[in-house]
Amino acid sequence: MAAEDLNIGLLLRFPYRALEDRIFAALARSGFDITPAQARLFRRVAPSGSRVTDLAEQARVTKQTASVLVQGLVEAGYAERIPDPKDARASLVRASARGLQAAAAVDAEIARIEAEWSTAIGAARYARLRRDLGDLVRHLQT
Repeated sequence: MAAEDLNIGLLLRFPYRALEDRIFAALARSGFDITPAQARLFRRVAPSGSRVTDLAEQARVTKQTASVLVQGLVEAGYAERIPDPKDARASLVRASARGLQAAAAVDAEIARIEAEWSTAIGAARYARLRRDLGDLVRHLQT
């Protein structure tokens, strides 16, 4: 099937999957072992920390699933639990030093991918694609 025959969902999905595959390969090459499910939760952790219930809601998983994923991130050294300064009974999840290193590896790989894709279709077209997709995202968030 030619790219012109694909619906918009598939046209968005193919580049995303290629990006995701390259990110996880780069993480593995850098010595980071994080699962896609853990990554979906980890990328939502706020710099000051996040509650597991908030992460679950944002990632669209149950609180139980989020708890298991967070525990895996903590055990692997990518995240840590800290006391919630607003509620002494609760804790927050935040990135550890190792988690920040993994995030930096992801950022570097995304920069390489974006540079490659920009070259592939031309800088002006790539900038327009980013702008148009940003407009679509803003529309969908309203």
